[in-house]
This record gives sequence, C-alpha cells and structure tokens, in this order.
Amino acid sequence: MQQTLVIIQIIVSVSLIAVILIQAKGVGLGRAWGGGGEFYKSRRGVEKVIFRLTVVLVALFLASSILGVIYL
Repeated sequence: MQQTLVIIQIIVSVSLIAVILIQAKGVGLGRAWGGGGEFYKSRRGVEKVIFRLTVVLVALFLASSILGVIYL
C-alpha cells in the first residue's frame, strides 16, 4: 500500500510541476513575480481547464500525502 502511494505521489507531483510550468509559460517576468496587476483578466478556454487541473492535482497530492502519513 505504501509503495503504491509513493508511486501515485511521484506521478501527481511530476504532473503538477508540468501543469504549473505550462500555466506560467505565457506570463512575462513582471506578472509572474507580482507585477502587472493593472488590469483584471478572466480565465477562458484552455487557461481555465489548466487552472482547474492544477487545483485537482494539488488536492490529489495533498490527499496522497495525508494517506502516506497515516499508513506510515
């Protein structure tokens, strides 16, 4: 069981890193580090899907981490 959780955590963490990098790819350095907040932009299309996928992957990683601590 513990080995399965470790494999799941590795897969989820690599996927999460990839999704975060894809999400920040179109953002300039100014906006990525807190600048460029002059206007509000809503998420649409693929950007919204990537954002929701990021939230799901974070939830999966958190759940697998908690399960890993419980079964340790």
